[in-house]
Amino acid sequence: MVSPNRKKHNTIKGVLLIVIFMMALFPFIFISETEVLISEHTIENRPKTESSKQVVIEKPLHDVQLPDFISIKDIPTRKQQFFDFLKPAIDAENTKLAKRRAKIIAISLVLNEQQELTKKQHKVLAKYAKKYKLKNTSSSTVIVEQLLLRIDQIPRELVLVQAANESAWGSSRFARIGLNFFGMWCFKKDCGLVPRGRDSGLNHEVAAFDDLEQMVNHYFHNINTNPAYDLFRTIRGQLRDNGVELRPDVLATGLLPYSERGMDYIVEINTMLRHNHKYIKA
Repeated sequence: MVSPNRKKHNTIKGVLLIVIFMMALFPFIFISETEVLISEHTIENRPKTESSKQVVIEKPLHDVQLPDFISIKDIPTRKQQFFDFLKPAIDAENTKLAKRRAKIIAISLVLNEQQELTKKQHKVLAKYAKKYKLKNTSSSTVIVEQLLLRIDQIPRELVLVQAANESAWGSSRFARIGLNFFGMWCFKKDCGLVPRGRDSGLNHEVAAFDDLEQMVNHYFHNINTNPAYDLFRTIRGQLRDNGVELRPDVLATGLLPYSERGMDYIVEINTMLRHNHKYIKA
């Protein structure tokens, strides 16, 4: 159950969908360096200068034994191995989110009955409000509403296709060396890999991770908390309120800020969803 304030949104579903469509047409988010974690795929694939063509052998910054995706010549086999490699970590993260969400839903039921929360329930709200970057100054009802937008799953299909797109099916430098299949940025020196095509004056790096669980958790937390993906979370919340499944193709619209390619990126993700459905579901 949800509070009356959220139920009210169901009456303006048509208006919201129009707003979502219009917002998806333009890059509309301006965020700070410390918040942005976007795709590095396009930047890394810019034309290299003559000096950057020298072969540099880099050692992986992790101990994970990655499959040699590049050496798999049969495309269907490569795709299946790629998806199978990432599925367990993605499923584990979604399971964890489902359990957290169940706790918040239980608290929302108490509030809907106009009952007092226990000390333990207040602690749960405070804990997750901090973790999911909410100000713990609002009423419990408002905090619950905001947490239900942020503590939720991301369809496995969408995560897998993004990983394939951003990492060139696991063959990119960032995937092989930094275990970063999503092109996520970081801004502390030596936090990851310096992009070869980084423009002068910029100081971002592409984050490096120790294991798959850390990488996948970082991706999910980014989508669930970053202001750039408010639209994604709004669409997901609207689907939940109306009892509709979390369709990857619909949610992909909310990922417009993920890449500087804009709507071309969204079209590409949806095309990949259609073409790779059989491998994802296998």
